[in-house]
Amino acid sequence: MGLIVPLDIRRQSVKTAHSPDAGPAMHAFRRTFVILLISAALVACGRADSAEIVLPEGFSARVFHEGIGPRARHVAVRSNGDVFVSMRDGELVALRDENGDGQADRIERRKLPISTGLQIHDTFLYFSDNVSVSRVKLDDDLMPGGEPETIVQGFPEQGSHADKSIALNDRGDLFVNVGAPSNACQQKRRSPESPGLDPCPQLERQAAIWKFSASRLDQDQLDGERYVTGTRNVLALDWNHGAGALFFAMHGRDQLSTLWPALYDDADSAEMPAEEFHRAVPGASYGWPTTYVDPATGRRMLAPEYGGDGVKEAPAGTHQTPLHAYPAHWAPNDMLFYTGSAFPDRYRGGAFIAWHGSWNRAPMPQDGYRVTFQPFADGTVSGPPEDFMTGFKGTAALKRPSNATWRPGGLAVGPDGALYLTESIEGRVWRITWDG
Repeated sequence: MGLIVPLDIRRQSVKTAHSPDAGPAMHAFRRTFVILLISAALVACGRADSAEIVLPEGFSARVFHEGIGPRARHVAVRSNGDVFVSMRDGELVALRDENGDGQADRIERRKLPISTGLQIHDTFLYFSDNVSVSRVKLDDDLMPGGEPETIVQGFPEQGSHADKSIALNDRGDLFVNVGAPSNACQQKRRSPESPGLDPCPQLERQAAIWKFSASRLDQDQLDGERYVTGTRNVLALDWNHGAGALFFAMHGRDQLSTLWPALYDDADSAEMPAEEFHRAVPGASYGWPTTYVDPATGRRMLAPEYGGDGVKEAPAGTHQTPLHAYPAHWAPNDMLFYTGSAFPDRYRGGAFIAWHGSWNRAPMPQDGYRVTFQPFADGTVSGPPEDFMTGFKGTAALKRPSNATWRPGGLAVGPDGALYLTESIEGRVWRITWDG
């Protein structure tokens, strides 16, 4: 079993509230205690005058580009330092620092079948939209000029969780997230007390990570292998070369109190379920839609759509245990294992995760909006996560995501070991370096 560590005093204080013998009195105490803490934070903190990025001592973040436009997503950096960013509106943006001052001087744009996924592998730039994964060969120009080649297509069209984030390894494998097209596979979607479909038909082609050949053209989804299943939506995934395995951070389900008000209140819904960090074990199940993980206790609970009541645990041994259970509704948008050599030794091989922030903690204050560092060694987590980059919200108590100054999006490592980060409101790109 991996390491599951609560991140703050609130989660540690309420850890016993969902123990099997916790009754109504304990549940009421937990609700009151959480609400009082949140109210105190709102009064004490107020609103910051402006957003200010905070990093550990010795690091600095310089703006590589002020803003390439809203809805910027993932980022990739070429061996010559050129930076590529995927845009949700179907555009690839290429940036170049021509005078070596650490800022982009040249920008080019191109329409492509692209919305989220982006990664450089061998001499190709791989990218994805909602129904396909393609690649284009890199050439001597800033913006590659060749025609895109389709690697895999035929993914189901869906309105929810349609992004096809991707990861590749040195064996020539392509991993593609196929998100669940619903919140909890209910018979009547997002309707109070609607039970879950059993079995859930969405598990046949969705709510999974699929594996394909990265070099074979014109594959259909069903030509690939369903690598793992029961993953609600995975935007943050990366191959760890040292461990020889894929790892990912998964978005948890929404609306516990809205859909099941007799079982969960708003404080419960703000604090559950966990955003789960996992190693991908081929053929394994990760629990959606029948279960979720309580980040306060680390226990896997039975979902209310499938007979859960907020107290019942899921049957043991059926689904994978997370390496870490992160707080609810932080929304992991990208993840990478640091492969550079410019940062101090303790960061090498560890995982950076960009948290985009979500809407589902409402009416409580929103959270996430940061980059964390997860220490890692010998193929697993080796310590509690740490805040690495904060200050994006621009206010101490954020009511809704649209009020945030910035929302972290994509991560990449440059050839000199610098860390690049995008955000989705202005499309700002930062370049983070170690100056200590």
